[in-house]
Amino acid sequence: AGGDLASSLVMAAAVAMETDDAGNRLRFQLELEFVQCLANPNYLNFLAQRGYFKDKAFVNYLKYLLYWKEPEYAKYLKYPQCLHMLELLQYEHFRKELVNAQCAKFIDEQQILHWQHYSRKRMRLQQALAEQQQQNNTSGK
Repeated sequence: AGGDLASSLVMAAAVAMETDDAGNRLRFQLELEFVQCLANPNYLNFLAQRGYFKDKAFVNYLKYLLYWKEPEYAKYLKYPQCLHMLELLQYEHFRKELVNAQCAKFIDEQQILHWQHYSRKRMRLQQALAEQQQQNNTSGK
């Protein structure tokens, strides 16, 4: 099903180049969904194993999608790490490595470690801020 999405996106992008609002809205939604799928290393492995990254049209499509890095588009992303993956996908060596399931597993593990560290650090910062605000409130009375 994932490969069908990738194929459909390339075709939909070509068809939706029309200027009508419905076509533009559909194209925006499809590209938003696809760009966010790039945050999933297992999906990248799936695409690599099926040869999508060897297809020049698909690689050009990935280059085209770099517009999602612009703030006016990036604000719609739920998974910002997809932009990092999109950037890495511009490099042939990275695309070739993704055929290896161990590579995808490593990326997946690194993402988990990043989020665990980020969550702990964020919680500590929020806790320190709350303590500081409480201290300011008591000393201000």
